[in-house]
Formats: sequence, structure tokens, C-alpha cells
Amino acid sequence: MHSLNERQYEAVTHIDTPALVLAGAGSGKTRVITEKIAYLIRRCDVKPHNIYAVTFTNKSAKEMKERVTKLLKDENTKGLNVSTFHNLGLNILRREYKALGYKANFTIMDAADSGQILKELMQKQTLDPEVLDGVQWDISNWKNGHISPEQAIQEAEDQQQQARAILYQAYQKQLHAYNAVDFDDLIGLPVRLFQENPQILESWQNRVRYLLVDEYQDTNASQYALVKLLVGVQARFTVVGDDDQSIYAWRGAQPENLALLKEDFPALKLIKLEQNYRSSNRILQSANQLIANNPHVFEKTLWSEMGLGDPLRVIACANENQEAERVVSEIIVHKFKHHTKNRDYAILYRGNHQARLIERALREQNLPYVISGGKSFFDHAEIKDVMSYLRLIVNPDDDAAFLRVVNTPRREIGASTLEKLATYATGRGISLFDATQEFGLTSILSDKALKRVQFFGQQLLGWIQDADAAEGEEVVSLIRRIIEEIEYDNWLHETASNPKTAERRINNVRELILWIERIVAKALEEDNEEKRLETIVTHMMLMDMMERNEADKEHDMISLMTLHASKGLEFPHVFLIGMEEELLPHKQNLESPGLEEERRLAYVGITRAQRSLTMTYANKRKKYGEETACEPSRFLDELPEEALKWEGKPGVELSKEEKLEHGNAHLANLKSFLKKN
Repeated sequence: MHSLNERQYEAVTHIDTPALVLAGAGSGKTRVITEKIAYLIRRCDVKPHNIYAVTFTNKSAKEMKERVTKLLKDENTKGLNVSTFHNLGLNILRREYKALGYKANFTIMDAADSGQILKELMQKQTLDPEVLDGVQWDISNWKNGHISPEQAIQEAEDQQQQARAILYQAYQKQLHAYNAVDFDDLIGLPVRLFQENPQILESWQNRVRYLLVDEYQDTNASQYALVKLLVGVQARFTVVGDDDQSIYAWRGAQPENLALLKEDFPALKLIKLEQNYRSSNRILQSANQLIANNPHVFEKTLWSEMGLGDPLRVIACANENQEAERVVSEIIVHKFKHHTKNRDYAILYRGNHQARLIERALREQNLPYVISGGKSFFDHAEIKDVMSYLRLIVNPDDDAAFLRVVNTPRREIGASTLEKLATYATGRGISLFDATQEFGLTSILSDKALKRVQFFGQQLLGWIQDADAAEGEEVVSLIRRIIEEIEYDNWLHETASNPKTAERRINNVRELILWIERIVAKALEEDNEEKRLETIVTHMMLMDMMERNEADKEHDMISLMTLHASKGLEFPHVFLIGMEEELLPHKQNLESPGLEEERRLAYVGITRAQRSLTMTYANKRKKYGEETACEPSRFLDELPEEALKWEGKPGVELSKEEKLEHGNAHLANLKSFLKKN
């Protein structure tokens, strides 16, 4: 702890009252949290299993846990609870499911599964899907705002809002009948549990002796309620956050939760971390001046001991094509001059569509790049469908997989039938698949519905029996047969928006089968266990997890990402493109409070840069096929003039020396590529 600065040391050692650590960008907040956990264990005799630290991403939780383990070296950290909010909620539900009327093997629905349930309910209630467009988003907002279906119905201001609230109520009943929860329930249900069961709450408050919360500005109403309940009157907690980096209002985040803390916990100690360990002072001065235009409950000013640094460059471009070419050209020149790596550069933008031209320009110059937040192969709906069939055949108790495939392709097994099936299965304490095999269904389902359910159950049973006997190439043949028997290719053609999309999805399924073929071929060659379907499915589930963690791997590629995705990251050299009105700030957010959030987004972009920052804008940009004049972003005018170097404005051109430098750098880049190939 000797290397902590004065404010960091105060944040780590303050435990007498609740603490809010206002941590500016690059001020070492993760270090404060990890050091505080070590301090609580070493100096305050708090047992690791009584310490709970929560954050928002698995990556952050993993990093935090690794750093604490490293700090404590050989000391015991067994039982330490470091997780995301949703993992914490899941752990609470796993222990207390009975009090909420769930069975132990409840399943978690993803957004696609939830969407399907809502679709079925709309059809059942003959509701117009167009009138209820976006209802899934509304339900998520209600849950994040900790608003029950009954409250939503009561507070409805018109018929449409009432229809949405009634659908919300039906959706919750349906989820419960399926013994399932959705992502938002992982926070909302523990809050309800604690509010309705004082004894259960007390046992959890005794378990959570100290709570640490990271990225507190991103909490929504439901998460704040969970924190308040867990800490109780003892209020043994530290929250770390930065109101200037709150950029998730669209998913319910409430930066005002920082101010609410002072009202709810009058003894709250405010500690500001203002020393930045990331960026030069010109970058920080620009960020400070920009964000000062937003209203603040807490004032703070970032500073650094890393020197003044280079001016921030602002480059005006004729159009979006020239912008892409210029950015890539600047990277080539900079690499040539400074002998830097590709991974030292990041290109940030407001919307994903801005990446297309940048990608093309990078490919043309043979520069490797990676797009953060790109779609995983396993995220495609068609891959999820086929994998759900395979999961269900390997494990017939997988109710989530059953619910995903029961109507994919459509078998006319409606929401009402599934509700009765789920209620029956819950009453008998069996899986949905097992319920399809039971004679008792005859008393609860109509003849038509019964035939459909039993046919699907028998079909599954046949595949399960075939899979038990299959090995090696027989497994691949079985998978091909299943896809043919369910006429999945036809289903993709029927449900796709156009033939091209259908073909792409069919090719993805073929790629999956070819992959399984390769796994089997390798298993036969090496005589290992991956010749059977259950081992292949386990292998592929692990591959899915590994693919999702690919972003953690060290690579030597230029990073492309949205401003939202860049939060928490840092790069030596940053290019912030599209600094124009209606792009940043976005045209939908030109008024308060949206404008303040757009300014925070620009602030996040600026503070990602360690050594150099280049911002670009286009004088003209194609919109809906037509070239339209663009205005430079108002945020450029809010930056300190003395920190900026403008280029490309009328009358400002590259010097002969700079043109020669660009030419030499491009030539060197071409030679390097030819040498490698």
C-alpha cells in the first residue's frame, strides 16, 4: 500500500462510515477496490467469505479476483465473493428459490427466448405486434426501474400503455409457469425476496459483512434497491464511480444514484480520486473543459504528472471516404515515424455503421484490425437452435433448450399448451421432456394439442436413443438427419427477410456440421473420447466460452470499437472519428438530458487516449444515398483552443515535408507487406 497516493490510501483505509469514491478516468479505481479487499482481510479481520465485491462485466470481476489473489499471495482468499450484479442475484436465487415459488432447476431465458414467449402471448391475445413494437424493451425498463406488472397497469396513461402492462403481467406468469427467469429478474427477484421476507434478508445481511461496488454510476433503480437492502442499517460499504462516465441511460443506468447515496446514508464519506495515471495534461485539460459544460452534483478536476503532451489534432475531411483514408494514412505515417505496434492504436466511433469504410481502408493497406463487440459464431440464432437440439438430446432435463426448440420450426404447440405442460411438469417435479412421455397429459390437453406434444416427445426420444448408440461418423449422420427431419432449411427460408439472409444462415449451419465432422475425424485419429455426441456438445460449449473470452487475448491489431465499448480501456494513440453534429452528439440526443450523455460519451472517448488524440469530421457525408453538408460537432468548440491543432480547414494544407513523409511511410508499409508475403 506504500505506493498509493494520499487519496487512494484514504479510500482504502476508510471503514468507519459508508464511502463514495468518486474516481476519475485513469485514477486507479480497480487498485483501490482490490487493495481495500486485502486491507479488510489483513487488518480488519473480515473473513473472505463475508466480503462481496460486485461489478458489471465478467472480465472486470475476473481481473479483480486475480489481482486480490496476487496481493494476498499465500493468504487464504477462499470463499471471497467477486462477481457481476447478475451473478450475485443468481446466487441469491439459487439459495432462496423456494421462497419465490420456483423449483431448483429454474432456467434463465435469453432475449431471444423472451421474445418468442411475448410473440406467442400476442398471438394468443390477438394483439397487434406493430402496436406493441418494442414491448420487450418496455418490460426490461419496468423491471430495471423495479416496477411490478400491477404497478405498470395502475400507472398506464393510455390504452396502448395498458395493453403493454397487461402483456408484461401475462409474460411474468408465463415465465413462472415455465420455472424460468429472464436476465432482469436476476436483480428484481432478489429485491422482491428481501422486501417480502425479513428473515431471509437478515441472514443475507449477516453474510455480507462488507460490500464493494464498482462502476456505481451504471446502477439502475433495481440494483440500487438491492445494494440498499444488502447493506441495511450497518451500511458497511464502499462504492466507486464516476458520474462523468455514465453512458448507459438507454439501459436504465441512473447516475443520480450517486447523489441519492448522500440522502439515504447521511454519514457517507466522499473521497475524490483526481490524479490520472493514463494521459498527458493536454488530453486531461480538454476532457475537463468539455465535461464542465454538464451540470454536476460533485465537482472534480483530473490532473497528471505525465507532462503537457502533444496538441490534440482536429482534421477536417471532404467526405467520409476521405476521412477513412486519412485516418489509415495517419496511422501508417505514425507507425513509420515512431516504430509502434498495431495494438497501440484505436479508432473510436459513435455508431457501428461508421466502421465499414475504415475496415475497407485498413484492408486495402493490409493493416490487421479487430472489431470489439463483434458477433460470436454461437450468437447466431440458427447456431443457437441447432445447439439447443443437441443439448436437449444429450441432457433431456434442459428445459431452456426444450423451450427454444419446441416451436422451431413451428409445430403449432401454442403458449397455452406450453403453460399447461410446464404447470404439469412443475407439479410432478419433472422436466418438460419427461412430461411429454406421461399418460397424465391426456387429462389436461385437448386431443389436438396432445397429439402434437406427444409427437414431438416421441421424435426427441428416438433421437436420444439413436444418440446413445451413435459413435464417430454415425454422430455426424445423426445430426444431418435431425436437421433434415425437422426441415430446418425450409424454416430458415420461410422466416428470413430475404433469400440472401436465408442462404447465409444455412451456410452457418453447414459450417457447424463441418466443424463437428472435424472434431470427430480428429477424435478417431487420436482415439480420444470426442466420438460421442455428449462429449462433442461439451467440447463446443467450452469453445463458445473460450471464443467469448478471445477479447482478453493479447493481439497486435488496430482496435475498432464504439465509444460505448471503449469504456474502461486505454490506448497510446486514439482516433475519434465522426465529430459532427447529429453524429456526436447523435441527432436523437440534441436536447437535455440526452445531450449531457452524448457529452459524457465524447469525454469517455477523449480519456481513452494516453499519448495522442486525433479527432476527425467530414464536411459532407452520404445520408440515405444523398450527400449532405455536415457541421463540426459543438463539442469541438467546447475544447480549449490552445490545446488543439486544426488541419484541413480552408487555407490549412499539409506542408511539402508532411506530404513527403506520408509518401515515404506508405512506401515503407507496402515494402513491409511484400516482404511478409
